[in-house]
Amino acid sequence: MESLDILKIAAAVLALAIAIIGHEIMHGWIAFIYGDTTAKNAGRLTINPISHVDMVGTILVPVSMYFLPMLFGAESGLLFGWAKPVPINTATVIRSGGYNAAMQVDLAGIVYNFTLAVFASIAIVAMNSPVTSDSLVYVFAYIFIYQLLIINVVLGVFNLLPVPQFDGAHFLMHLALKYKINAVAEFFYKNERYGIIIVLVILMTPIKDYVLFLPVRTILGLLL
Repeated sequence: MESLDILKIAAAVLALAIAIIGHEIMHGWIAFIYGDTTAKNAGRLTINPISHVDMVGTILVPVSMYFLPMLFGAESGLLFGWAKPVPINTATVIRSGGYNAAMQVDLAGIVYNFTLAVFASIAIVAMNSPVTSDSLVYVFAYIFIYQLLIINVVLGVFNLLPVPQFDGAHFLMHLALKYKINAVAEFFYKNERYGIIIVLVILMTPIKDYVLFLPVRTILGLLL
């Protein structure tokens, strides 16, 4: 394996860790602001990656998406994943700030991802593309920031999808409860156990080209 390949993998892993760990911490932090200490008491408001590792979302899915295309002679795949969800007592949040507070908790991770993507896009536009005379430190920094941009946009878009267990569905559920549209809330609640299955179907079929890659390409085009 060449040194450039090692730099790419290291940069991608670091960018993914920052994106998914920060995403989960923000959920817990906003909940904490509204009086819910569940995440804090569980030791989940920490940047220690071990506390946030999910075997499927943090290891199996990213590794598969990155390396499987190589087996078929294609470029390495888009890196994507998720961390172990931060525990939140939604009832405490709602008692403190109502359904608006719950929706803020739902969107906190997505806002974090898109904010990070904006800062990464500003940095990448300001930087010059690496050349052979550049140091490995500069090359790593450029690749890392570029990966940070892409991964955060992908995570932001994916979590906006109304897939049970994911942030978009949670937001719609609390929005429905706010306006007493209970049937919508019940639908998402009853189908939460199918969330991971839906995610895997999206990632493994052409559906991802329309619901994930198309909006990702559009947003990246705007940012760059």
